[in-house]
Amino acid sequence: MMDNTKYSPGYYVAPGVNLDWTKKEKIEQAPIWCSVDMRDGNQSLVIPMNLDEKLRFYQTLLNVGFKEIEVGFPAASETEFEFLRTLIERNMIPEDVTVQVLTQCREHIIRKTFEACKGAPAAIIHFYNSVSVAQREQVFRKSKEEIKKIAVDGAELVKKLAGEYDGNFRFEYSPESFTGTEPEYALEVCNAVLDVLQPGPDNNVIINLPVTVEMSLPHIYASQVEYFHKNIKYREYVTISLHPHNDRGTGVADTELALLAGADRVEGTLFGNGERTGNVDIVTLAMNMYSHGVDPKLDFSNLPEVVKSYEECTRMHVYERSPYAGALVFAAFSGSHQDAIAKGMKYREEKKEHRWTVPYIPIDPKDISRTYDADVIRVNSQSGKGGIGYLLENAYGYILPPAMREEFSYACKDLSDKEHRELSPKDVLGVFESRYMNVTGPVAIDKPEFTHKDGKVGVYVSFTRDGDEKTIHAEGNGLINAMVNAIKKYCGANFKLTEYTEHSIQKSGSESTAAAYIGILDEGGKTAWGCGTDTDISMAGVKALMIAFNKLLKKYNK
Repeated sequence: MMDNTKYSPGYYVAPGVNLDWTKKEKIEQAPIWCSVDMRDGNQSLVIPMNLDEKLRFYQTLLNVGFKEIEVGFPAASETEFEFLRTLIERNMIPEDVTVQVLTQCREHIIRKTFEACKGAPAAIIHFYNSVSVAQREQVFRKSKEEIKKIAVDGAELVKKLAGEYDGNFRFEYSPESFTGTEPEYALEVCNAVLDVLQPGPDNNVIINLPVTVEMSLPHIYASQVEYFHKNIKYREYVTISLHPHNDRGTGVADTELALLAGADRVEGTLFGNGERTGNVDIVTLAMNMYSHGVDPKLDFSNLPEVVKSYEECTRMHVYERSPYAGALVFAAFSGSHQDAIAKGMKYREEKKEHRWTVPYIPIDPKDISRTYDADVIRVNSQSGKGGIGYLLENAYGYILPPAMREEFSYACKDLSDKEHRELSPKDVLGVFESRYMNVTGPVAIDKPEFTHKDGKVGVYVSFTRDGDEKTIHAEGNGLINAMVNAIKKYCGANFKLTEYTEHSIQKSGSESTAAAYIGILDEGGKTAWGCGTDTDISMAGVKALMIAFNKLLKKYNK
């Protein structure tokens, strides 16, 4: 049995908050983004990236538009140190980009960090020490004053070394394990650090409030951030930063609410990579803002390429259901969903809508280089006629009459069910062509000759079956009606034309290819459908009629 009695909240509610931010409807502008893929994300990998992989992934982050990138923990390994030196010595840090490095509040680690950063055009020295109750009591066994002194000593050393080393440096301090710390004490430590660093107009300092381990509901963390926002010293010159992990699976919610509560900056990773359950997913955060009409200031217009780079460099896999980036996140297999999406897309096209309101699809997949035919409408045994018909139309241009589309959808679903697999667009086309187009015999015809006289259409057509040829003349009130009468006269069959539609499917110069669809019903209640294509619309209809007729003959083995 599971024993819930061993657990009790390890977080602390901030005093004096009023939750005004809960009245806000959305995040109005993008925060300052800092990618920690190269450090936090990298240290969580089973096989950390090598130098070449780090350089490639760094370029991916630049292409996306990150202006602040935590590139490593230089004192942790030679690869980390070498990577930063490579960026600096090869002039690979753009003028508008700041690299960030992490260091504990330990003198020899801080000194090695500055050695790695020597000559950096713009670098953030991010130093930290843990301040939580659990860490103070169990790990360090130090008092509050002793823990605060570690932070202050670290601040004094980074300020001193920044004046001794060549480079352009800013400072960031994190009270690690912030979520397990009394907010008043965390504020006391951060204010003591700020008193050393003296933020000002030319010295903006970052105070990072990490969700080192998620402990509370998201609104509790946001209220802690609100407390800092309202009580931190030097607020005008302090950037409040977030670094949420995802232990409770609510890292995105933590971040979004904390931004509403007054935070200015977010540290996270692409696709949420990080230790344990990972960091907050910056792709999800940015695209959530985008879906609300807010420019996230990050470019994910080629998200599949970002996924490819991430997977190849980190050896990790983007889960198929990951928001926005997953292979299946726009996929609709349900028949009712497919029908609604297909109608929504049609409505948008007819109304020339700019605003995106298509049911079930929160953003236009094309915005992030996904396609409708391959990503949205997916065909399996659960699919419906609307979605399957939409896929055939969108991918190949065939617009089936409703009754034919329903019959066709059952054929696709039956194949998927029998073979226990999803059907690709090519599979769907194959089912359509084999069932409604590539049908031969038992009766064949030569090209009919039509005449027009006194409002009537006459036709001369030669029918061949089992080697016997017979020429028939018939009349009707139109081309197709004349052909129907010729068929009836030829074999004595009694059937009724129930559907005839046609449309252009392709243009080539001055010519166009036409598609015609015909449905016929015989006395026994059997329906047969055919589709014909030709540059001559009349012949497209004749082909469709003969396919439907031959299918009817085959149904009765006539």
